[in-house]
Amino acid sequence: MMITDFEDTNIEFLKGVGAQKAALLRTAIGVSTFGDLLNYFPFRYVDKGNYVRIRDIHNESVYYLIKGKAVSKTMLGERFKSRLVVRLEDESGGIDLVWFKGQKWIEQKITIGQEYVVFGKPTLFKNIYNIAHPELELYDSATPLSKETLYPLYNTTEIMKKRGLNSKAISKLLQTLLDSLTDPLLEILPKYIRDQYPMLSRTEAYRAIHFPRNEQELAKAQKRLKFDELYILQIRILKDKRTHTDAKSYVFSKIGQLFNQFYHDNLPFQLTSAQQRVLKEIRADLRTGLQMNRLLQGDVGSGKTLVALMSMLIAADNGFQSCFMAPTEILANQHYQSITQFLLGMDIQVALLTGSTKTKERNRIYEQLSNGEIQMIIGTHALIEDKVIFKCLGLCIIDEQHRFGVAHRARLWNKSELAPHILVMTATPIPRTLAMTLYGDLDISVIDELPPNRKPVQTLHRYESSRYQMFQFLKQEIQKGRQIYVVYPLIAESEKSDLKNLEEGYHIVCYEFPMPDYHVSIMHGKLPQVEKDLGMKMFKENKTQIMLSTTVIEVGVDVPNASVMVIENAERFGLSQLHQLRGRVGRGADQSYCILMSKDHLSNDARLRLDTMVKTNDGFQIAEVDLQLRGPGDIQGTEQSGSLNLKIANLTTDEPIVKAARQAASVTLDKDPLLNLPEHQIIIHTIAKRFGATVWSKIS
Repeated sequence: MMITDFEDTNIEFLKGVGAQKAALLRTAIGVSTFGDLLNYFPFRYVDKGNYVRIRDIHNESVYYLIKGKAVSKTMLGERFKSRLVVRLEDESGGIDLVWFKGQKWIEQKITIGQEYVVFGKPTLFKNIYNIAHPELELYDSATPLSKETLYPLYNTTEIMKKRGLNSKAISKLLQTLLDSLTDPLLEILPKYIRDQYPMLSRTEAYRAIHFPRNEQELAKAQKRLKFDELYILQIRILKDKRTHTDAKSYVFSKIGQLFNQFYHDNLPFQLTSAQQRVLKEIRADLRTGLQMNRLLQGDVGSGKTLVALMSMLIAADNGFQSCFMAPTEILANQHYQSITQFLLGMDIQVALLTGSTKTKERNRIYEQLSNGEIQMIIGTHALIEDKVIFKCLGLCIIDEQHRFGVAHRARLWNKSELAPHILVMTATPIPRTLAMTLYGDLDISVIDELPPNRKPVQTLHRYESSRYQMFQFLKQEIQKGRQIYVVYPLIAESEKSDLKNLEEGYHIVCYEFPMPDYHVSIMHGKLPQVEKDLGMKMFKENKTQIMLSTTVIEVGVDVPNASVMVIENAERFGLSQLHQLRGRVGRGADQSYCILMSKDHLSNDARLRLDTMVKTNDGFQIAEVDLQLRGPGDIQGTEQSGSLNLKIANLTTDEPIVKAARQAASVTLDKDPLLNLPEHQIIIHTIAKRFGATVWSKIS
């Protein structure tokens, strides 16, 4: 049997598993093969080299190793509610050990007056700690504890525990699996990479990750397995990038009349140096005849839409159509209004296509797209419908691309003979290490400057007790002629939640801000489109001073006169969302404010999020903290792009390993671009096993 066959062997054939446990392992934790089990890593380790005194037990989230004498054992309750309670004491105090199952067997095993070693996690019940279902062994003074004993703990589900597959059982299965290895595991890393980066072998690394003798050995095992994981990931990304680099596309050879007319007559303000730099990068891509695949990162309000429009003008000057796809109707409408305003007086036809477009208008758009009359179209998912046919689509712009699925994007690219040029935009700043990994197949441009005369938004954190003062401040801002957003996490009240909700908020705000002095409008996702449009129109025209909304206004709403953003229950929002919401204000010349309202008692993570928002407006700093708190999967959006499938590596804390793995992957692909060499077949096998046949994180 080949070694790869060993890792691909069905978990059912491991001694001690069988068909029923195999089915449970597969459904509960995704372990189907020997290889899956090897890669089911401990979530933490406990040092079993030191006893803790009973009186020093003070934390429900920590496992403790204690030694004491059994002084009593009592069976309490009847039948299904029965439990065995054993009192264990040492020189510092006592603690109850409790068993709800297997009581008779445990009771026979325990002898009063005998010393035992106990390992478990305490629970606080009526302000007294006890340990339920601890591991328990007779104390043997002749075999003292080793100072090099790290005990692995594995995540399990309640169903698994009920069926005898607790953390200890998983550990025993892994010991059985590793003991059954008669030959070393096949190395994923080619020898020339292992020579360049000396590390443990794969077999040594797996033994040490599951049963480390000490911290040093554990660190070496983690480094090797993280390197393997990131090396395979980077091979996949760089191979995609090198493939895309050769994709043929249209040549945009000139800067013509439309671009120059806009630049000289319609440009509303001077471009920042960052915008100029990004436009040069885009311009260089468009003239090569190879497909542009570029990610444009820019903080809220940095002028990405203007750069996108000027790129579309280059396409129009060269006889090509452009499409601009946004994730929501509100955002698509906003872009359409902004772009048509920018192009006032210019001979260029722009259209808007969304789910709300009437049939007659929709049919007209279909016809004018197919005959080339429409040069630019802005829209939502409606753009990918089969009826949408372009005469000559040359440029696709995707806004907030993480909200679109791979299949959605692929359908758009297929509307062109050659691969259209791709510009992907995001206002969610992505830390450098993460961007290098998530979008390794893209060239990255960053607009890291805000337009001149923009004052940074001042962010304040206020507790519920300060609500009256907050309302007074809002009234002062309205008296100055400004407008206010108030954002809620829910539309209607929930029995299970104490969150502020929009309906309750509407009554409170209308009471504090009565007509006819004040006018309030509402915006949320369940409103009919007609009512959304009317509410937004009233707010834009300053006919309503306060807009109560859910997070539907997170992106795309642009009202320069709005100077205050109040976010209710701010502790319940993620950092990225808070930053996006804050970006709805500060779009004019006036000083703007973001007020984060929260309850009095906050978790450590919630406090860190709110403190971060108060301290900085820098989206990249915020993204770094967000990545630490949430992990990379949430930021990328696994539903859209496919999971990174990282089981051990962490893109936040393992940046040096990410860089080394990327460098090693580059060496491999320089040596063998198609991975045809025999020593690289294991790489192909591992990529297929890890990512399957699906397209992952592809833009084109």
